[in-house]
Amino acid sequence: MLLSPFLRLNPPPIGRVCLYTLTLRTLSVFMSNPLLDLAYEPALENLGADYYDVVAAAEFPQHYLRFRSDQSLAQLGVDPATVSDADFIEAFGKFQGREPFLALRYHGYQFGEYNPNLGDGRGFLYGQVRGHDGELYDFGTKGSGTTPYSRHGDGRLTLKGGVREVLAAEALHHLGVRTSRCLSLIETGEALYRGDEPSPTRSSVMVRMSRSHIRFGTFERLHYYKRKDLIAQLLDHVIEYYYPELAAETDRYARFYATLVERVAELAAQWMAVGFCHAVLNTDNMSITGESFDYGPYAFLDKFDPRFTAAYFDHYGRYSYGNQPLICQINLEMLQYPLSAVISQDDLNTGLARFDGLYQSAYRERMLKKLGFEALDAPLADNLLQATLLWLESAGLGYHDFFTRLTQAFTPEWQQDPTLTGKGLAVPPELSHWQALYHKALSTRSQVELSGVATCLKQHNPVTVLLRPQIEAVWAAISEQDNWQPFYQLIDCLQNPYRAPIDG
Repeated sequence: MLLSPFLRLNPPPIGRVCLYTLTLRTLSVFMSNPLLDLAYEPALENLGADYYDVVAAAEFPQHYLRFRSDQSLAQLGVDPATVSDADFIEAFGKFQGREPFLALRYHGYQFGEYNPNLGDGRGFLYGQVRGHDGELYDFGTKGSGTTPYSRHGDGRLTLKGGVREVLAAEALHHLGVRTSRCLSLIETGEALYRGDEPSPTRSSVMVRMSRSHIRFGTFERLHYYKRKDLIAQLLDHVIEYYYPELAAETDRYARFYATLVERVAELAAQWMAVGFCHAVLNTDNMSITGESFDYGPYAFLDKFDPRFTAAYFDHYGRYSYGNQPLICQINLEMLQYPLSAVISQDDLNTGLARFDGLYQSAYRERMLKKLGFEALDAPLADNLLQATLLWLESAGLGYHDFFTRLTQAFTPEWQQDPTLTGKGLAVPPELSHWQALYHKALSTRSQVELSGVATCLKQHNPVTVLLRPQIEAVWAAISEQDNWQPFYQLIDCLQNPYRAPIDG
């Protein structure tokens, strides 16, 4: 225990050593770690050992806290001022004061092929905690050491990989995408060798906070082993903790699947609207709560290109940006195989049949807001959106640049004269119908409501977007100079994406 400066400069008299020692012991009782004192719940642990393996965390030679999410602490009802950096390191770097750690078991379809050799290979479920909203949240590690599912890997996470996931989670969360968050990132002082990074490279351990680490692949594994009993048990658990509004319904299983379809359709629409390409949408990377997590070689679009593929190893473009809604629908269809053990095929088909309509509705709503409209009648909305995407694709425009320019160029004068609509955007002659459609949309607004168009544009088109050159610039500063300031500056911008940059 470190002594305060006062005690170091004013040691107690010899005759008072016993009293002084007692005081130190008393102080140590009250100087507990708020991260270890959280009311952890053994929700998944209580399911039994059919779903996980108990594992130990690796021991690391060094611990440098590089990121902590005070916003997530507040979401848990914890005052960030009461949690020191040393508390983070003790709990999430040295992994002291908690057990058991559970490496979850799952399978999955990877690039369309079933893989039964999966599971938490470099992480584990650290614990589960209620937020101040009453919902249960998981703390899951990444880079915390080997497990029975490491498959000859070292169970570690590169520091660059950790930095990238922190940035992705912060960017998506503050753009209104349902996503996991990174609670902490700690550099661990080991040298790692990777085929896709200049090596040796630095190491880290991350703690991810999400609604659940149960995946589509968790159910798929139980189907592989023909454990209908465990599928029913897991589904009851999922409904109890993550779909409690359905718990009392006699058809709760069918309604669960229909609700999951809705959540996944909305999530896909969120990704598409913000121009995000997940890159590896295997079923083991699909959460049973419809939340995005586990980001590998993701990317935000620069130019609008439905064929854009973020992962260098996705040679056939299976997980391209434009394929994401279809892949999500396919993954939901694959989930029907295990769920059919307890849900009728008719109910499953009925639930999945709604995907297209749900996706299109959610995507239309978000894209209209990027165009400045809270709502438009369906025919006009669809025609305007189609014309916008045609313009973006045919001209190879920067996706975010287009909406930024629209936000900056918009003026109420566009409503007064059709020839003025789109002024400043350089509308190509062959896309004059976009100009006419946008003017028609503006014509549905009163003069008073036109100010709402400008406000809507500003509220839904970010000033800061996480593009790959920004990530590489941040990493260059870290890897070459150990300069973390650009990283923290970028985090601040991502947490305030609609704020104009401050000069100087």
